Amino acid sequence: MGYDIERFVGYVNEGLLCSICRDVLEDPLQAPCEHAFCTACIHGWLVHHSNCPEDRQVIDVSLLRPLYRYMKNDLNRLQLHCRNREYGCEMICSLESIDRHERECEYSQIPCSNAGCTVQIERRNLDGHLAVCEYRSRECPNGCGFTILSAEDTQHNCVAELRTELELLRSEMICRVEEAKHEMESRLDSQRRHMVQKESILQNEIEELKSQMSRMMSDVRSLMAAERQHRQELEQAELEKREL
Repeated sequence: MGYDIERFVGYVNEGLLCSICRDVLEDPLQAPCEHAFCTACIHGWLVHHSNCPEDRQVIDVSLLRPLYRYMKNDLNRLQLHCRNREYGCEMICSLESIDRHERECEYSQIPCSNAGCTVQIERRNLDGHLAVCEYRSRECPNGCGFTILSAEDTQHNCVAELRTELELLRSEMICRVEEAKHEMESRLDSQRRHMVQKESILQNEIEELKSQMSRMMSDVRSLMAAERQHRQELEQAELEKREL
C-alpha cells in the first residue's frame, strides 16, 4: 500500500500515484509499459494475474525495474504531514525524510517497556508513565534486596522470599557438591587405571630385565667354563713342551 494522498501538501502528479491502490507510490517499481506501482501492490497483483492492471500488457516480476531517476526525485521532494498529526505533531517533511522523522517523532505511540504492561503511550510521555506504571520494578524498601513489581507490593513477604532463596541456594550447593564429587571420583578412577597400567608395564619391564640377567649369567658361566678349558689346554700344552 502507498502513502495516503490526503497527507500530502499541494498537488501530486498523477504519474506518482500507484496504478493499483491509487495512493502515492511507496517503494516503487515500474513495468516496461511505464506504469508504476508500490512494490507490495504489484507483487500481490501478480500472484493472481500476469498482466499490467492499467493496459493489460503481459508482465512478469522479472521485468519490473526501479522508477526512473527524475520520477524518483520528484517523489522524494513531495511534502507530507507526519502520520502522528492526529496526536498533535505538526511536522511536515519531504517524503525522503519522513521515515526518519516518524521513527523519532515524540508523538509516536510506543508500548510501555515494562514486562506485562500493554499500555501504548506517546514517546514524549513515556518517562512519566514509567514513573507510575503498575508493572514497574524496584528494589524492596525493607532491605531484602529483591526486585518487586509495584503490583506485587501487598503480596511481597521478605522472610518468605529469603527462605525460598535460601532453599534454592542450598539445592544449588548440593548439586554442585555432587557434581564435584562425581568429577573427583572420575578423576581418581582415571588415575587408578593409569597407575594399574603403569604397574603392569613396569612389571613386564622387570620380568624382561630378569630374563636378560638370566641370559647374561648363563653367558658368563659359559665364558668361565671356556676359560677353564682353555687354561687346561694351555697347561697341557706347556707340559708337552717341557717333555719335548
